[in-house]
Amino acid sequence: MKALLLVSELEDYTISFASGVARHLQVVLGVPRRRYAHLASWFDPAVDLHLLDWPRHRSLSNPWFLHQLTRLIRQERPNLIHLLSNSTLWLNLAAPFWRPIPLVTTVHDVELHPGDADTRTLPGWAAELMVRQSRHVVVHGEGLKRLAVDRYSKSPDCVHVLSHPAIHRYAEFARQQNMVRRHEDGSLRVLLFGRIFAYKGLEHLVRAEAMLKDVPHLRITVAGRGDDPWVFQPLMGDAGRYDIRNRFIEDAEVAQLFLDADIVVLPYTEASQSGVLNLAAAFGKPVIVTDVGELRATVQPNGLGMVVSPGDPEQLARAIRILAENGALRSNFGTNALEWAMGPNSPEQVGAQAAAVYREVVGACV
Repeated sequence: MKALLLVSELEDYTISFASGVARHLQVVLGVPRRRYAHLASWFDPAVDLHLLDWPRHRSLSNPWFLHQLTRLIRQERPNLIHLLSNSTLWLNLAAPFWRPIPLVTTVHDVELHPGDADTRTLPGWAAELMVRQSRHVVVHGEGLKRLAVDRYSKSPDCVHVLSHPAIHRYAEFARQQNMVRRHEDGSLRVLLFGRIFAYKGLEHLVRAEAMLKDVPHLRITVAGRGDDPWVFQPLMGDAGRYDIRNRFIEDAEVAQLFLDADIVVLPYTEASQSGVLNLAAAFGKPVIVTDVGELRATVQPNGLGMVVSPGDPEQLARAIRILAENGALRSNFGTNALEWAMGPNSPEQVGAQAAAVYREVVGACV
């Protein structure tokens, strides 16, 4: 069987997912050259990687690109096409020309995140149209499946659950570069990483920090582009405990941040799932997450960390205090996280599940 995968962004997810699937069947992957050329070496050699001159949404060259892409599909003759995201407007126009090849689309977020400027750049109808053109849909959890069945009027048999696989490339980068933890000063480092938009709950983390004035050597790192964290400075207990990096974070710096972290926090007020959780697990880091989306269903059964209510700084502060005072508990959660990332949620295991879904989809279309 041959699967052709297409995606215009989501680099870390794509590297893990495509590499995992390629362990089980033939994979052709089409991605934008401008975003993926420097990452080509991170893919499993079994992935047939095509770096495409994929235009931006507003480019006048999109019709020509769609023609070239359709030619590639006809040359490769895949058994199935899987769009790893539904966030490319122009693919809606090409999809009808790919029939009768079965089309699968992954929906990472059934509902848009509030305040997320990135995902709002695409008209809502464009993302929904691609899902409706796809008979089969992939989501990242059972709760999201129920939402997708309802929102898109899909049969439950046509909505498939595949976990977001662990993201190993930063931990592997750290190993290759012989990187080590830099801070052995007794400090306890709490990391909030990723795109810092309103729904990520930074305000609640800041309020929690202000309740932890008696926790010695506490350090809070906020790293990633997005909203300005310093707008919450009046709420901070001690601004000197913060390391704010409001910008894009390069690979080496990402690896160092997770090596140095003692606890990774995801104090989100809304979420579907989280790539940050899958990155933290690959480093064997304990997490504190809020009970939104699929986070509880992922963290609790696998013993990855603690779960608190969203929008509740007191609960978040209590959880940070518990882990700050209990190194054995942090270590236990971290061990569980690494075992999960290397085992049931490894790219290879998720890839095996994806291959089974592909065979089911192709079999249903025969």
